[in-house]
Amino acid sequence: MTIPNHHKVIILGSGPAGLTAAVYTARASLGPVLIHGPLPGGQLTTTTDVENFPGFPEGIMGPDLMLNMEKQAVRFGTQVVVDIVTKADLNKRPYKLETQSGKEFTCDTLIVSTGATAKLIGLPKEKELMGYGVSTCATCDGAFFKNQIICVTGGGDSACEEANFLSRFGSKVYLIHRRDTLRASKIMQERVFNNPKITVLWNKVISDIEGDKQAGVKALMLKDTKTGTEEKLECAALFVAIGHTPNSDLFKGSLKMDENGYLVTAHNSTKTNIDGVFACGDVQDHTYRQAITAAGTGCMAAIEAERWLEATGGH
Repeated sequence: MTIPNHHKVIILGSGPAGLTAAVYTARASLGPVLIHGPLPGGQLTTTTDVENFPGFPEGIMGPDLMLNMEKQAVRFGTQVVVDIVTKADLNKRPYKLETQSGKEFTCDTLIVSTGATAKLIGLPKEKELMGYGVSTCATCDGAFFKNQIICVTGGGDSACEEANFLSRFGSKVYLIHRRDTLRASKIMQERVFNNPKITVLWNKVISDIEGDKQAGVKALMLKDTKTGTEEKLECAALFVAIGHTPNSDLFKGSLKMDENGYLVTAHNSTKTNIDGVFACGDVQDHTYRQAITAAGTGCMAAIEAERWLEATGGH
């Protein structure tokens, strides 16, 4: 019996992981369907220059890179659906997905590449200047601010790691924290305190960001959490390092997650706890969070899905 809207492979998410999985499964003649929401491309669409993705010696704009990836996936036969999956039934095969528009899809294998969302402070200028001096990824954007004053906000391991990394480029790095102690591990704190380029600004929150898309970030307004007084700190960049939230809510109760909501996969694999369901990219990677590593796990998921289909016949 033919099931309407049934597919061998469905991919959720259109970042580097999902689109790489689409390229590989499409070239394997598996006819993948890739479903993504109204803003395709994942976190790279908020990045201007991407200089660390191999193959682009002069760099490439983040949105252009994602558009190229999608064109490549479509060229080999990927069907792209713009919709939001609101329900996933993984209790039995074929797996069933329901979308916001009322459509229903079923599939033999599911590749989850829904990514993660960087937590933001919540200032209006923050989103406006994202990619223009405001960033959530030091590895991606640190090199653009050589010999300039850089600010990092946060108090955990990620913030300390970013501050240390950015000290390679900036003339000065300020680590801004709302409390009077860091919550980072002892070793990460020591690295910050022992770095002559880093100064920790205690009991401070960012109340405003000054700048525009032409000039970039020019200064931050800092409010003292104890006295309420405000001061201006001139700088060229703000790196927000207050954590990420994996986009995994859809799979609560079905796919195994860690305490922070990242999907758990088998060692050296993208296999989840459910047979025929694979997870790749930032929804399962809280360590590297790079476009190239996401693409690598997308490739892994595609190959594993193809092998699983061959071994089981989709059953």
